[in-house]
Amino acid sequence: MAIPITYNLRNLAVRKTTTLMTALGIALTVAVLVGVLALVEGLRTSFVATGHPLHVLVMRKGSTAELNSNFSRTSYQDLRPLGGIARTASGEPMASLEMVTVILLDRETGAGAINITLRGVTPVGIEMREGLRLVQGRMFQPGRREVVAGKSIAERYPEARPGRKLTFGRGEWEVVGVMDGGRSAYNSEMFADLNQLSSDYNRPDVLSSALVRATDEAAMQALINHLEGDPRFNVMAQTERAYYASQMSSALPIQILGYFIAAVMAIGSSFAAMNTMYAAVARRASEIGTLRVLGFSRRGILVSFFIESLLLSALGGILGCLLVLPLNNVSTGIGSFVTFAEMAFNFRITPGLMAMGVGFALLMGTFGGFFPARMAANKEILTALREG
Repeated sequence: MAIPITYNLRNLAVRKTTTLMTALGIALTVAVLVGVLALVEGLRTSFVATGHPLHVLVMRKGSTAELNSNFSRTSYQDLRPLGGIARTASGEPMASLEMVTVILLDRETGAGAINITLRGVTPVGIEMREGLRLVQGRMFQPGRREVVAGKSIAERYPEARPGRKLTFGRGEWEVVGVMDGGRSAYNSEMFADLNQLSSDYNRPDVLSSALVRATDEAAMQALINHLEGDPRFNVMAQTERAYYASQMSSALPIQILGYFIAAVMAIGSSFAAMNTMYAAVARRASEIGTLRVLGFSRRGILVSFFIESLLLSALGGILGCLLVLPLNNVSTGIGSFVTFAEMAFNFRITPGLMAMGVGFALLMGTFGGFFPARMAANKEILTALREG
């Protein structure tokens, strides 16, 4: 005969202080784990959201990022007539020669400066980024020292707000607008006119990369094969999304550290749950004896105490998710080991991550509750009544 769950709920309520303290320990562990997963998910979403599915990024062979790649104007002119490249409404090839560098911006808190990605683009390059829109000010004008800042950059750095002036290259550049790329990596960049930027950095012919849009998926793969096989170019070509996905390595150290901390805390929380359940078994020895006298089997008692441990852990898991929930959509940044610049993104706490957090709590409850439950089930009736 099974012991009703109301019995376990009542016992948890009676021992509310012990229940709350144990649940809080589990909650903190879950909060750390879900927080780390939310950070990684936010960064992953930002990279996945960047790029058109038909975009091909062309860089010098052997380059790990646009920042350390060289791509000449001559190669760009050879690339433009290739078959499989989509056209704009005016009939121009959808191919954008671009230059990527970094500039330093001071943190709002005054805690030093950080590298920010600055991208020189052409009008076609802006047109190709269909999800990009201006939310403040205007777009930069070709031939002028003007920049447009990504939304995340403008929010985090006062220097990058419209009306402010930045000094880099050969002079002062005015911030004239703020662009919003949704969840994409473009929110972490600043855009400027390609020709003006390359002139200021004395790189009139050797830029960084070319972004090309193919007409369809078959043409995209053919274009990649052609570019990598043509000795004139000496380049590697990959989809834009694959390029950004490769930058997920930036989150790996934080992910490993977070998992390690969560694992250490989980061991402590499991022992806390175990001690709580052992104490409950000791205090309720007479109850256990009475249950046995009433006809409840050893197996029923084991299941009942095990369920009680799981209920305690589930409470901790839910509390942990509630503790970390305010982080959802909070903006933060992480330095990239690939581009050496900050990547801004938002924490993303999804229902799936919260389910993982509660599942992790139940796992702790499983380890913390099984042995006390087995001890309760193995008590002899007379011994239990005598101890009570």
